[in-house]
Amino acid sequence: MNFILKQLNADAQENGAAAEQPAEAATTATTNAPVAEPVVETAHDDFDWTVDKRNVAHYSADEKAKYDAVYENTFVQIEDGEIVKGSVEALTKTDVVINIGFKSDGLVSFNEFRDVQGLQVGDVVEVMVVEKEDRNGNLHLSRKSARIFRAWERIVEVHKTGEVITGTVTSKTKGGLIVDVFGMETFLPGSQIDVKPVTDYDQFVGKTMEFKVVKINEAIKNAVVSHKALIESDIEAQRAEIISKLEKGQVLEGTVKNITDFGAFMDLGGLDGLLYITDISWGRISHPSEVLKMDQKLNVVVLDFE
Repeated sequence: MNFILKQLNADAQENGAAAEQPAEAATTATTNAPVAEPVVETAHDDFDWTVDKRNVAHYSADEKAKYDAVYENTFVQIEDGEIVKGSVEALTKTDVVINIGFKSDGLVSFNEFRDVQGLQVGDVVEVMVVEKEDRNGNLHLSRKSARIFRAWERIVEVHKTGEVITGTVTSKTKGGLIVDVFGMETFLPGSQIDVKPVTDYDQFVGKTMEFKVVKINEAIKNAVVSHKALIESDIEAQRAEIISKLEKGQVLEGTVKNITDFGAFMDLGGLDGLLYITDISWGRISHPSEVLKMDQKLNVVVLDFE
């Protein structure tokens, strides 16, 4: 009897051990299974990422081109080299921001406004469109180029009409002087400064004088001016007036302008006259310089004229 009980205990222990093994295996399997990461909620979890596909009109290539054209036409249509007016939108230490009605504002160096006193926001200025879009996509404007363009237009006009203009001698150069006319540099040859030869050009630098445009070069936008031409015009007018009133026996005041062996040439205010050596003095002289000197003023009698 005791033997049977022992056998039953052995069977029970054996069955109990068998039952514990699956449980232990289940525990091990649970331990080795991957653990799911905790879900972190964000502020955009409820955002519908398909919203960009809603209420969006799809245009054909022709329609897109049409609407692009309408948009572009809301801006001023400009071309490179065009002269336009714009308003000053802002001033920086180095540049002036100009609005010409284009899709972007343009910058002009402050140096180009050195002649403008009290430039301020809202002022209207004239500029040239150098490039609608440079390499960086910026609108390139220039006030200096616009001024030169307008100056050249005026120079061409006064050359046609023969109008007398005013300019300022800014510097000396080889063979003459540089003259600022309407904001543009022109050339004044040394031979066109005066009717008399000029050797000292420095005395004219900084002076404001009257000129005539005597020559232009359209290809290189270059102009030649003359002050001598005005003097000659005045002299010619005076000469015509003197001749119209000239009579034999008339007494005129003249200035000695040149002395030669046979006499002296007199400037009679636009008309040159010759005073022979025999008519200079009652007494006999060997050379006019014995009695006369350059720039001396004296009264003379008109003996004859042609």
